[in-house]
Amino acid sequence: MRTLAPEVAQPAPPRRRFFRPTWAEVDLGAIARNLKRLRARMPGGVKVMFVVKADAYGHGAPACALAAERARAADWLGVSSVEEGIALRDAGVRLPVLILGSLYPFESVLAAAAYDLTPAVASLESARRVAEVALRLRRAIQVHVKVDTGMGRFGVRPEAAPALVRRLAELKAVRVQGIYTHLARAEDDAAFTAAQLRAFRGVVAALARAGLRPPLVHAANSAGALRRPASRFDMVRPGLAAYGLYPGFEPALTLKSKIVFLKTLPKGAAVSYGGTWRARRVSRVATLPIGYADGYRRALSNRAAVLVGGRRCPVVGRVTMDQTMVDVTGVPGARVGDDAVLLGRQGAAEVPAAELARLCGTIPYETVTALSSRVPRTEVPA
Repeated sequence: MRTLAPEVAQPAPPRRRFFRPTWAEVDLGAIARNLKRLRARMPGGVKVMFVVKADAYGHGAPACALAAERARAADWLGVSSVEEGIALRDAGVRLPVLILGSLYPFESVLAAAAYDLTPAVASLESARRVAEVALRLRRAIQVHVKVDTGMGRFGVRPEAAPALVRRLAELKAVRVQGIYTHLARAEDDAAFTAAQLRAFRGVVAALARAGLRPPLVHAANSAGALRRPASRFDMVRPGLAAYGLYPGFEPALTLKSKIVFLKTLPKGAAVSYGGTWRARRVSRVATLPIGYADGYRRALSNRAAVLVGGRRCPVVGRVTMDQTMVDVTGVPGARVGDDAVLLGRQGAAEVPAAELARLCGTIPYETVTALSSRVPRTEVPA
């Protein structure tokens, strides 16, 4: 079958024109710098798989992947599904792409092969599906074997992994290029992580004794790569660090809106549904055209701060589906049309993703991936 992946890089689609003044700026240069900074902290020869699943954690996968490729800041890319991989190929991305999630049904394996995407295998059944596709296409397909060492999500058990790799080695149409696991608590539990790594190293050692060790062994996410040297192996898989959502790295995303309405409210006036906030003084309140339908969570009502004029201004009243109100009394010069930063930096002030995550009782991953598709992403070139 003719590969459906493009033979040459395709031109980037024109930027979508938007009229509602709410958008996310993505600094592609920051992403490239973060990846290079992380690589510099790894031992020589350790490869970097840039994880761009979930639309690059809400940053825009095609643009981020192309920036990493052009900067030679990554060796591989990681996605969660065939669809995510196809979007990269359609954008002209040529780097190897691993589908980190399970593939089902048969047609998804066929599509992965057609677009030159590398599937993960975790069972004899999935191995058979890949072998059938390889025979149909009359060419070998490379795979990575996923071992479950404690995440409890997707993967072959450590005790069964050597037998699976041996069976795959017998299938001439399938080539085991890599073997990997996923660390569940690299950020906060050294003992649990050490146990995972012991189990995984046992698998790798058994394969080495049998002459079946794959060329690429990988386990580390950002926290693992930076805090657990034993997890680095042949390749690391940064996500949070690449986007600057890990300490010591440069945040790449700024969520912006503009003031579209200003009103002066008397003392005691209520704002938004339920009247959960009332002015304690004569107050100037700005309306921003962004709400929970954009991914700015309702849980931030009366809790978060927004940057206007380089100052932190409190969110007042409940965040609504399409609009958020902010008390700008402390910014006397605030005007309609002024920029407001809901996530990121403005001047010397900053609202980090970790702050919004804490206020919502969640994690930075969810904060950025929750930004909806109706928030345009604009790129600051690398």
